[in-house]
Amino acid sequence: MRDTITETAADFDGEDDRWRFSWEDLPAASGNLPGTGGVLRASVEDFRVEEIPSYLPSGAGTHAYAFIEKRGMTTQEVVSALADAGVPRGAVGFAGQKDKYAVARQWVSVPSDHAPAFQALDSVVGVSVLETSRHRNKLGLGHLRGNRFSVRIRKPRSDWETVAEPVLARLRQVGVPNYFGPQRFGSFNTNIADGLRLIRGEKMRIDRRMQRFYKSALQSHLFNRLLKMRMERGLYEAVLTGERAQRHDSGGMFVVDDGEYESERVRRLEISAALPLFGRKVRISSGDAGLLEERVLSELDLEYAQFRSIPGARRISRLRLDDAALTPTDDGYVLGFTLPKGAYATSVMRELMKA
Repeated sequence: MRDTITETAADFDGEDDRWRFSWEDLPAASGNLPGTGGVLRASVEDFRVEEIPSYLPSGAGTHAYAFIEKRGMTTQEVVSALADAGVPRGAVGFAGQKDKYAVARQWVSVPSDHAPAFQALDSVVGVSVLETSRHRNKLGLGHLRGNRFSVRIRKPRSDWETVAEPVLARLRQVGVPNYFGPQRFGSFNTNIADGLRLIRGEKMRIDRRMQRFYKSALQSHLFNRLLKMRMERGLYEAVLTGERAQRHDSGGMFVVDDGEYESERVRRLEISAALPLFGRKVRISSGDAGLLEERVLSELDLEYAQFRSIPGARRISRLRLDDAALTPTDDGYVLGFTLPKGAYATSVMRELMKA
């Protein structure tokens, strides 16, 4: 990755590596330790994820809920199947998008008068309805605490156990970098470039949902680059005066008044820096943290004002990996772990596998 960027926005080329996701560009927290290698997702069954809901349906209310298991389907394809059964797409509720190439379990909701659509959904290849109930409200995006993962790695190096344990010990100590994984950037790795075109005001013949999706890919890319910049400058286990930090236990966020003092809590993995997903609700931090935020924009010939059309937010920079556990299999191992909502299992697996 270049230290300085000389091209202007007018010189933008969608094939420019600055606008494409690559793990090779992003430092690992356990980078000095070898990985197990191996094959990830040799089959759909090798990657399992189950939603941890914020609440369970009460059993009564104006919305029908179904706990489903899907294989080889995106959450949006499930929404489409319900739409084919007569449910308006906007009336379908879900808490989060789940991987396509996985066995994934999650809750979905529809208005109660569309409850028979769950029978039709159960007949769709790749979907099983495991449980139904009712609740007073539509299931909303973000209505989950996190996800439990069970990931099988086949054909790792022969001494994988000796290699894996030090990596996990390191991650338990310093946390996992909360990068956005490749799923965020599209099958052809072009979502970032499309987000840039939209931010620059170019017209694209896509609906508002896809516009938000592409812009969020650009936000995510900038987050990754800012986290990379902090890691390269020795700020992974630190916070700076004037920026926001977030508590790992409660999720509470606060402005750091004394970076040196609060960095002791960072090293105990009690808090971590909360980095911007640029938008109108996110102000540039003061002090050195703000200089870094402005630099990550300027390196890509962007300005904060260009993001006023989207809300923006802040995202914690590290993930705790308290419950990670390895289980040997006949041809490798399974890693089980839990992550908060919005976090990517691929960020964990790339640390462990180094592949």
